Amino acid sequence: MKEFSKLVTALDQTTKINAKIEALVTFLEESPDPDKVWMMALFSHRRPKRGVKTTLLREWAAEWSGIPLWLVEESYHVVGDLAETLALLLPPTAAQPAEKSLADWIRELKGLAKMEESEKKSYMLDAWQQLDASERFVFHKLITGGFRLGVSQKLLVRALAKHTGMEANAIAHRLMGTWEGDSVSYQDLLFSDDAADSLSRPYPFYLAYALEGEPAELGPVEDWQAEWKWDGIRSQLIKRGGQAFLWSRGEELITEKFPELVPLFEALPDGTVIDGELLPFKEERPLPFGLLQTRIGRKNVSKKQLAEAPCLIIAYDLLEWEGKDLRQQPLFQRRLLLRSLVRQMDQPAGLRLSESLEASSWEELTEARELSREEHAEGLMLKRADSIYQVGRKRGDWWKWKVDPMTVDAVMIYAQRGHGRRANLFSDYTFAVWDENRLVPIAKAYSGLTDAEMKAVDRWIKQNTLERFGPVRSVTPELVFEIGFEGINRSKRHKSGVALRFPRMLRWRQDKKAAEADQLVYLKGLLLE
Repeated sequence: MKEFSKLVTALDQTTKINAKIEALVTFLEESPDPDKVWMMALFSHRRPKRGVKTTLLREWAAEWSGIPLWLVEESYHVVGDLAETLALLLPPTAAQPAEKSLADWIRELKGLAKMEESEKKSYMLDAWQQLDASERFVFHKLITGGFRLGVSQKLLVRALAKHTGMEANAIAHRLMGTWEGDSVSYQDLLFSDDAADSLSRPYPFYLAYALEGEPAELGPVEDWQAEWKWDGIRSQLIKRGGQAFLWSRGEELITEKFPELVPLFEALPDGTVIDGELLPFKEERPLPFGLLQTRIGRKNVSKKQLAEAPCLIIAYDLLEWEGKDLRQQPLFQRRLLLRSLVRQMDQPAGLRLSESLEASSWEELTEARELSREEHAEGLMLKRADSIYQVGRKRGDWWKWKVDPMTVDAVMIYAQRGHGRRANLFSDYTFAVWDENRLVPIAKAYSGLTDAEMKAVDRWIKQNTLERFGPVRSVTPELVFEIGFEGINRSKRHKSGVALRFPRMLRWRQDKKAAEADQLVYLKGLLLE
């Protein structure tokens, strides 16, 4: 644990990429293999399930420290991170430090789920006495999750490549799949060629950057493939060894959540991997993303859900064919094979080709882009016709050219402190619009303001608080903000009856009074039937 604690401290104290890589490499060189695997798991969002509730951690920490629980809560709201708050509040001890590895501590934490509450408390009190302040912070993070230390998957891959001498792309591929920190050895994860292990493994997704300039700057339009950017779940459909696997971009295996795709799974030729978009689709048109969300979080899909939101896959790319990796072939060749595959399948239900938009000029594509919302799309994808399929987010060959966001002028009605570096600022806001003569909440947002604007708003909030509800404050309904969002759906969970997709603040409308904010009827008029 000491080595991992040193790593976390080193990563937290620098923003320099090379320094982070060196810290990771040092950990890999000095740590036992099980700890290496768990480090890789934790930094790729594969943390163990929480075995004890955070409310109990607060109560036990307050009791052991002799601090009132309310003060623990207030300290948390100021610090903005529970793991750090508890590490700071717990008293130092003179107990002999434990010589346990990271893997040892995680193994014990995973056993907490089977313990009675009194046993959990006894374990936690004993653990606190064996750890110093920095180790306690890491220990709490293992329980509560979320190592936000600026370690991306790409950074982790670069460190592993430097340590092992392997190619970065090969490592990125091996880190994909269903492995967990205690389900595989370091040797097998990075170096094994076990066919059974690689049977279900997806390829790392190739991601696009947002197009910031004019599309004409990309060169001749003939060099590019344009297609709709659909609003669903980016997925890979794999058929190997007679088995089908459907992966989300978040590396979640979701095959069983979509039983309507079973005919497609059965009909797909062996040795095939398709990159595409999973969409709810009915009566020849995509349905709102919110309907897809209702299915993702459920173990069992009801007949009603299947009827309301049947799904299919719109195929973008062919990554593997007849067991051969095609990613180094140019896109236009992969697309020819993909088109042929979709056409020749006996049971094409559940699979459609993402058709290219024919255009002789960027002006024609600009006009097509303006029709995106009518097509239930987010905009266009632009892909260089001779591009290979790369790993991760790369500039140059793939761009997402989204339509401008929808906007609404809304009034701030609630504010809450942020987390991390914003823990001392009220930076998370709730916004409302007018429903005739009353304000109804429509969205929460926390991004879009400059640091100077956020500090000014924070001062205003502290001077205009009406009521307090724990960490939340209601404020005088006076400040107006322009809120941008990507889409709008009907919602039975919200009082307003609508839900905004990806809301964020575009600007502080200091030129407007609250009475000039938009009406709810305006938002409802944006709903696509």
